[in-house]
Formats: sequence, C-alpha cells, structure tokens
Amino acid sequence: MSRRDQIRMTDDEMESFLLEARTLQVASINADGTPHLVPMWFAHHGDHLAFWTYGKSQKIVNLRRDPRITVMAEAGKQYEELKGVSISGRALLIDDVDEVLRFGEAIYQRYWGPITDDAIRMGVRAMGSKRVLVVVDGEKTVSWDHSKLGGGY
Repeated sequence: MSRRDQIRMTDDEMESFLLEARTLQVASINADGTPHLVPMWFAHHGDHLAFWTYGKSQKIVNLRRDPRITVMAEAGKQYEELKGVSISGRALLIDDVDEVLRFGEAIYQRYWGPITDDAIRMGVRAMGSKRVLVVVDGEKTVSWDHSKLGGGY
C-alpha cells in the first residue's frame, strides 16, 4: 500500500473532520492569474460545503469571471498530527435572498449557537442583505491524516 493510500481518509472520516473544522481556506483566481486565498467560515449546504461573503468581495469578482475554486480545511501542529481535506471544483453562486438568509442562519448556529430571538434573526438578515452564497461543487477531493502512519515517516 502506498503512503498516499495509508493517509487517505474514508468518507466518514472526512465528514467528521469537516464537522469539527472551523475555517476553510478558499482559493479563487485573480484576473492576472495569481491565486487569491482567504479564510472563511463555512457550513454544509445539502451535500456540499458552502460559505457566504459580500457580493462585491474580490473572491466573488473572481468567481463570477472564473468559477474554478479550491477549498481546504486543515489541522495539526506536528507532522504526525496533520490532517486535512482539499476540494477542487466549481463555485455555484447563489444570489437568491431567501436562500442566502437561510444559509446565514445555519452559519450563525454553527459558530454562535441557536437563534434564540428575533433580534438575532434580524442581525443575521442585516448581515445577509449584501451577501452571496457560494456552494462548492467538488470535482476532486484529496484528504490526508498523518496519524494513520503511527509515527512512522
């Protein structure tokens, strides 16, 4: 078995890892061809990873021009602790206000907890009024979990 096969996560392991991960590194392509890389909070949108961001942000400008995207969640401080999932594919941009706001509520609940009153809901609504939902339609997924090596290199 190759080292690559040894460290690959199963689908269940990837799902568990992504549920615990807090930050998604998002790469889009600038007009000059250089990468634009930013950290984003994220959540699931159906079977896909997604995030929301301001409609005038550089990443949205880039993705409207070229929908290719790569996202990565990673963790670990020592080599034997390194874990991650990288997904490359196409960004689906959703401007529908109701869908964006539903996603905004999901993001709020993932990072801050339940929406307990209308003031919180209105705050999410205010944040979402200028945002776009970005759904990652993955074409290639790569994962790694160096703890599977048992300390060997």
